[in-house]
Amino acid sequence: MLRYLRERFLISIPTILWVTVIVFLMLQLVPGDPAEIFLGEHYSTPELLAQVRHDMGLDRPLHIQYLSFLWNALHGDFGRSLHNNRPVLGEIRLALPITVELAVASMMFVIVLGVTMGIISALSHNTWLDTVTMALALGGVSMPIFWLALLLMLLFSVRLRWFPAIGQGSLKYLVLPAIALGLRQASVQARLVRSSMLEVMGEDYVRTARAKGLAEKAVILKHTFRNALIPAVTMLGLQFGQLLSGAVITETVFSRLGIGKLYVEAILNKDFPMIQAVTLLIAFSYVAINLLVDLSYALLDPRIRYD
Repeated sequence: MLRYLRERFLISIPTILWVTVIVFLMLQLVPGDPAEIFLGEHYSTPELLAQVRHDMGLDRPLHIQYLSFLWNALHGDFGRSLHNNRPVLGEIRLALPITVELAVASMMFVIVLGVTMGIISALSHNTWLDTVTMALALGGVSMPIFWLALLLMLLFSVRLRWFPAIGQGSLKYLVLPAIALGLRQASVQARLVRSSMLEVMGEDYVRTARAKGLAEKAVILKHTFRNALIPAVTMLGLQFGQLLSGAVITETVFSRLGIGKLYVEAILNKDFPMIQAVTLLIAFSYVAINLLVDLSYALLDPRIRYD
């Protein structure tokens, strides 16, 4: 296990470095001068602009700028925001817990609804319940997040007044954003769990367990569901990263002050240091979550050994 963990960690390092190169070069191609954006209305003379560009290191060669950016990022220094001149890392620390709270709540919704629908559909294969469940899952996959969010606000906030429409605070503020963000992923999970369960239920060892007189509940829980979880867990890992990045739309619609809203504002304001930091954060979260998912396989399937 330790050897596998070490190998996976070493493989993830080039991935993160490649992401840093792409993010750095991509923002170099975006029109606009960070020094002019930083000065704003205070931009008056070419001499002042040249001084600010020198202070920001923009007059140095491109490869020197990248190495400086990488060195500072390794030390947790992403510079200061061009929009409000505050430390980028400090802004992210304030917004990250709000986004993680939303992503965790959405993931719980995905697990409960998606896995339950998948199991029900698989156990009632080729019945009306299977058809209805998969039709609902297809509708959830096809529904855009922003449109679903507006429908939820209209129904549960404006008409029924059960939950607040925007803002953050108590758990009531978390319900509608979690459903809007997680419904699509729950629908995908339901379809995956169904197909995986049906595939495992057709295996020889499942038929052997039934032939030996094992109770149907034990067959489903011990032999079918556990082995069908490996594809589902893989998808859950990818989905959690998607929930972190997908919070951009949800937090904007529901006016939650998380990473998503911070990212949108940074793009609108051409806040290059903030865009770089948030993009790297999302990329790192994908790599870390995929590593944890790979390690969880050994707990689900005893046949898997990494040593």
